[in-house]
Amino acid sequence: MRFLLLLIFPCFSFAQQTINGSIIHDNVQRDYILYVPASYTANNSVPLLFNLHGRTSTASAAMWASDFRDIADTANFIIIHPQGLLDNTGVTHWNYGQTTVDDIGFLNLLYTHLLANYNIDINRVYSAGMSNGGAMSYRLACDMSDKIAAIASVTGTMTTYQHVSCSPVHPTPVMEIHGTNDLIVPFSSIIPGLDYWRNYNNCNVLADTTIIPDIVLTDFSTVEHIVYNNGNNGATTELFRVINGEHSWPGSVFPSGVTNYDINASVEIWRFFSKFDINGLISSATSIAEIDNLNKKLIKIVDVMGRATNKQQNRMLFYIFNDGTAEKKIIIE
Repeated sequence: MRFLLLLIFPCFSFAQQTINGSIIHDNVQRDYILYVPASYTANNSVPLLFNLHGRTSTASAAMWASDFRDIADTANFIIIHPQGLLDNTGVTHWNYGQTTVDDIGFLNLLYTHLLANYNIDINRVYSAGMSNGGAMSYRLACDMSDKIAAIASVTGTMTTYQHVSCSPVHPTPVMEIHGTNDLIVPFSSIIPGLDYWRNYNNCNVLADTTIIPDIVLTDFSTVEHIVYNNGNNGATTELFRVINGEHSWPGSVFPSGVTNYDINASVEIWRFFSKFDINGLISSATSIAEIDNLNKKLIKIVDVMGRATNKQQNRMLFYIFNDGTAEKKIIIE
């Protein structure tokens, strides 16, 4: 008799590398934390994700609170968490046009450094960030447009200054995730930026809106997914409107104020990014379920020590997929 015991975990991974590094830019040491999944090999090019912290925050805090690592373990992409410098008030920040720090120069240099040391798919480089990091992601879409395929902002906004100076060179898919009760970056402040990208991308004027099921009743918030479709090269301009949500990263294990748990911002952002490269739409899937079905592919099978193996009977093995999940299986003979 043969039967299968199956347990599904949201994530499982082995032997990843977390590297604390630095480079010199403008005679200043600039620090970063690099996350390389165990599935990475130099033989295959992989996407790169910039994960930018918010004002007053750190690269380490972004790595934990705005966490993409479990997803990277199975979807096989590298994450770079750069560290911002102090502004004139003495707190860490990104300069999206409000200070004199040359962060665009630093991030360009960091990009070049990573390309020299890892096999990066230059058509699949993305930027996401929270608050000030989200605003900086908008700046990357403007000022590093030749390198950035798509961006996402959580609780950030594209400023009026950026509208005037923005000079993208290709249609750029943009996602914003924002709470209606955000008192730090008001919800109303994001509308001009979304209008800018909807117009630049030549998306539909009218949006398609999906009500996300209110699965977690105790988070005191609900979510609408608003999508402006049919932009040039398949680009979309999207908004997750978190009703009653505050200045927080949905799904984070480190909540801040009213934090929504009907969605996980990191998961939604990667699902969004995974549909696009710098030339436009690479997947015609439109729903989360369809994307999951298309993307869920077995990467490898490992034993409890993290060693690659093949299917075997009477042993606990871990089947690692590229959608942020792993399955623990015991096939009993």
